[in-house]
Amino acid sequence: MLTQALLVDDSRSVLNFLKRHIEAEGLVEATTFLDPVEALACARERVFDLVLVDYEMPHMDGISFIRTLRTLPGCADIPIAMITSRQTDDIKMEALQAGATDFLPKAPQSVEMTVRLRNLIQLGAAVRKLNDRAAHLASEVAAATRKLGEREEEIILRLALAVEYRDNDTGEHTLRVARYSRIIAEQLGLPARLCRDIYLAAPLHDVGKVAIPDNILLKPGKLTNDEMAVIRTHATIGEKILAGSSCELIQLGAEIASGHHERWDGTGYPNGLKADEIPVAARVVAVADVFDALTTRRPYKEPMPLELARDYLVANQGRQFDPACVEAFLSRWDEVMGIAAGPAAMPLQKSEVVLAPFILGATGDRPDEDRMPDAAAV
Repeated sequence: MLTQALLVDDSRSVLNFLKRHIEAEGLVEATTFLDPVEALACARERVFDLVLVDYEMPHMDGISFIRTLRTLPGCADIPIAMITSRQTDDIKMEALQAGATDFLPKAPQSVEMTVRLRNLIQLGAAVRKLNDRAAHLASEVAAATRKLGEREEEIILRLALAVEYRDNDTGEHTLRVARYSRIIAEQLGLPARLCRDIYLAAPLHDVGKVAIPDNILLKPGKLTNDEMAVIRTHATIGEKILAGSSCELIQLGAEIASGHHERWDGTGYPNGLKADEIPVAARVVAVADVFDALTTRRPYKEPMPLELARDYLVANQGRQFDPACVEAFLSRWDEVMGIAAGPAAMPLQKSEVVLAPFILGATGDRPDEDRMPDAAAV
């Protein structure tokens, strides 16, 4: 690939000489301009490997040209030489501060000019190779980072599925809670990255269930007060399991596990947090989790119609739920109904494919832990 040079001088004869001289060995393709303003406009659209600019020109001198050129994308590192016969120390210092790389004497047959020009061409080609290499490496890093992110997503989903599979033969609850949570987060106007992280971490909300004895977790009937107290420890246990991780997703999962049974009015557990004391991710998942518990069949209850579950959320906003989260959830009601209808109505996304064998082929249903007044006493 030829080195691309930009030549700027208000003298056509000088431009013609520079063009012939710089292209003599067939390694450079030069683009010439008499007007520095037009040259800058071109530099905004094209990437050059080398720039030669006259010092004294109408409309803009060479120093102003260099200063402006250095601010353009792709022009921060390219060699820029100023051509002038006035090589005083003041001019040189000002040009260097503006971003000049070198100076060329305005003497057409100068040996010094020939040597310096050859060096600038070689430097321009080297800088381009380095930039191309850097771009290639950046692309490889981005691809590797993306792959790591995808693996991170799969690990989170598999962990959440393993927890749910212990007391529920289907991964649908995990998937629906994640999707409901993303709707709420997006409608709250949270940053896109946080919306994505809440979606991925939401399935970890019940990871603490792994420590609940089977005779309580799998009990088909109503729980006693003592059994309910044991069940409620899953929030604290989940936080302990996930706390201290260097992974931001796991850290968010810890917040959700600990806080998804807190209530807006401060009467929830395990810490009695209220309103904005509850992490926003936990407030989001609280709405998603309770809605799904209300609208799905359990051995101890029939599913609640979607409209009644909607009324329950509305009636309890400001008490059990963050009002903004409820409003955000209901603002996309059509999507909520599609998710509630199951995977056939809402096709699996890329990050959800790992759950497909369980979601699409699951049968049976075991008691859910949400046999609590805040979820199923309606």
